[in-house]
Amino acid sequence: MRTGTETTGERLTQIGLIALTGAVLIFLVTPILIIVPLSFSSGSFFYYPLPGLSLRWYEDFFSSSFWLQSLENSLIVGISATVLATTLGTLAALGIWRARFPAQALVLALLISPMVVPVIIVAVGVYFAFAPLGLNNGYLGLILAHTTLGAPFVVITVLATLSNFDRTLIRAAESLGAARITTFRRVTLPLILPGVASGAVFAFAASFDEVVVALLMAGPGQRTLPRQMFAGINDNISLTIAAAATMLIAISLVLMIAVGWLRRRSARMVQVGG
Repeated sequence: MRTGTETTGERLTQIGLIALTGAVLIFLVTPILIIVPLSFSSGSFFYYPLPGLSLRWYEDFFSSSFWLQSLENSLIVGISATVLATTLGTLAALGIWRARFPAQALVLALLISPMVVPVIIVAVGVYFAFAPLGLNNGYLGLILAHTTLGAPFVVITVLATLSNFDRTLIRAAESLGAARITTFRRVTLPLILPGVASGAVFAFAASFDEVVVALLMAGPGQRTLPRQMFAGINDNISLTIAAAATMLIAISLVLMIAVGWLRRRSARMVQVGG
């Protein structure tokens, strides 16, 4: 908020920050602004100006067995990995929150390490770990690998929600004779549920958009949508890729809106719980 006492240097700094922020946003959004109109082109090549508007590439997507199978694979892997990541991540976050031990920071760092380690390193490590077990070229190995990538998001979001959680609510429930599982189900879970749901959304997005691990772990029958797009770029460039990319962008926007809504809901529930 401006107070009317800002110096010329402060005003110039604010203008510079606004201009820099705008330039960064334009840089990030420009690829989206370019690819989305191309998905509605009536032509057959990636060029502007568009010769006309058409839904032919969306029709091609939904009439192609390759694209539909890849979409189905992405949903199977994404939903399965989300369920596992949400369950394991929530339990891990609760354990770290309730326990007090010297290596707590180290354990947390290990849990969230897949978020900071380059994906290619995770992919190679998972491949060499799963290959002797026969888990590559199948759904199970890919689901477990995506669970590894998604669980850290759940841990972070649930811990963020628990940071504002009033522990006296748990002690009050236990003092009234409630078992731990009952306390968790009736007291803890309802209050942290928005945070858990936010983590699940992030985990699903991480799995649904992932391509590097899928390239190493998925067989021909488990091609996910991003992997099919990658293969299409290398083999046969078609504007169907632009249609698929546009749908991925739309799904990402929906997930972002859902996360924003869940965060506001989580804040309100924690305030009520407190």
